[in-house]
Amino acid sequence: MDRLSIVIITKNEEGFILDAISSAQFADEIIVLDSGSEDKTCEIAEQNGAKVYSNKWLGFGAQKNKAVSLAENDWVFVLDADERITKALADEITQTMAQVKRLNGFYVARLNYFFGKEVKHCGLYPDYSIRLFNRKVASFNEVAVHESVQYGGELGRLENHMEHLAYQDISEFIAKQNKYSSLNKKPNKFKALFSPFWTFIKLYLIKRGFMDGWRGFVISALYAQYTFWKYIK
Repeated sequence: MDRLSIVIITKNEEGFILDAISSAQFADEIIVLDSGSEDKTCEIAEQNGAKVYSNKWLGFGAQKNKAVSLAENDWVFVLDADERITKALADEITQTMAQVKRLNGFYVARLNYFFGKEVKHCGLYPDYSIRLFNRKVASFNEVAVHESVQYGGELGRLENHMEHLAYQDISEFIAKQNKYSSLNKKPNKFKALFSPFWTFIKLYLIKRGFMDGWRGFVISALYAQYTFWKYIK
């Protein structure tokens, strides 16, 4: 059976890191790579069995690659501080690790929580991404934001999802989207004019955001606003 390392990058995550580490305790190793926390993130992580390292901020993709490089094991699961591995997913990962052969990576679904409640529309579920992989044959692309694992072989897909505490309130949502939109390096006034309308229609109508009540409307509107910011900055 292959051994597993779970890696987490952090900065000022004292409100989230304990639950993230607690959900990862089934792994053989937990790595936390911090980038200058000024709160108790590192202390909490160390007290709960994680190996804590520090490194200057390199950007999301590069920072996660650095964290993966610190793992002792070839198989890694990359977890964000505001994400949780459910018991069902942990059991499935354990079973998968016991019999993995030809596959070197797996897509994992994510159930997002917005403003205290799960959201299953707006194109936000199942929200698959490659999270479990063999680091010998896969790595993150080193983009400023919205990084993803690059792997050219055949991939599997796990059935169970993890949980993501995306945004606790609207102010947090706006603040983070403002930050992320500033990382876009290709302003486009044409897209800034038309893309927000399409984004809202796609999320609220085509992706059935209206099924999530007022949350679906707010999410669709704010992502449309983010699209405008991203292309106009």
